[in-house]
Amino acid sequence: MDASTQQRELINGNRVALGGTNVRKLSVVTVAYNSADVLPGLLDSLHAGLEGIEEYEVIVVDNDSHDQSVDLARAHPIGARVIATGRNGGYSAGINAATATIGRSSDLLVLNPDIRLEPGSIRRLYAGLNSACVGVAVPQVRGEDGAIAKSIRREPSIATAWSEALLGGRLSSRLGLGEMVGNSSLYRAGGRIQWATGAILLVTASARETIGDWDDSFFLYSEEVDYLRRVRAAGLDVLYVPESQAVHIGGDYHSSDFLTALMTTNRIKYYRRHHGALASAVFQSGIVAGEAIRLAVGSGRRAALSAALGF
Repeated sequence: MDASTQQRELINGNRVALGGTNVRKLSVVTVAYNSADVLPGLLDSLHAGLEGIEEYEVIVVDNDSHDQSVDLARAHPIGARVIATGRNGGYSAGINAATATIGRSSDLLVLNPDIRLEPGSIRRLYAGLNSACVGVAVPQVRGEDGAIAKSIRREPSIATAWSEALLGGRLSSRLGLGEMVGNSSLYRAGGRIQWATGAILLVTASARETIGDWDDSFFLYSEEVDYLRRVRAAGLDVLYVPESQAVHIGGDYHSSDFLTALMTTNRIKYYRRHHGALASAVFQSGIVAGEAIRLAVGSGRRAALSAALGF
């Protein structure tokens, strides 16, 4: 093996890093909205996180922030290209604004502004793309305390809604009944999943071409559920790759009545898209029951209950 060959790393038949031909192109996209407190941390982590990725661009889409998000993005040494939309059209609309400007041959890495990449994480994520059947790869996500986040999900169903209502999210997850997957072996070993929280997703160029735009009728929340359902419907796999890791700060919706209500509304909206009136009514009643029970024990989820009742 010659020296130039030794310097290359083959992933899914393409040269991803350290020279060679057929280098995969990667577009890194984050959507900012008043994200000045967290955006610099993401941009700081990209250099090490993208180690070994030879050809990439960084795009920050700003949804009409009223803080210093745009100035911080433009000044950062990572050299991000900033798209100022002039409006807050939501998360999916922001992603679509970016993808409209990138080539069809580019893979897409979607990152929340509060993600922090671990060194070399994206090269390891690419290693999961070992089959043309894989359309999306997601890493292991950890909290700021280092604990593995339960980021893997099942497709929403009547069973998941009612088990979470009656048993609570944690118990239903441990029993394998809820939407959140609690199977610790899957988080260690990885494998095919139905969907994962959308804070960090690597979408192949071929999947982008097949699936098309993100659905911007989901302003925020459930947009990744919809997108990854379409990925699976196209016969492509969604793969969880625990060797790749990222830190997610997250948690804004817990402190915002508006975001809590929006998350609840979009859960019901998404389910109705794919099921009949009777099944949707039973699903919605499970969400209502769960929020009513949580409210009765003092968890303060009045906004979510109101949204579920008023949908």
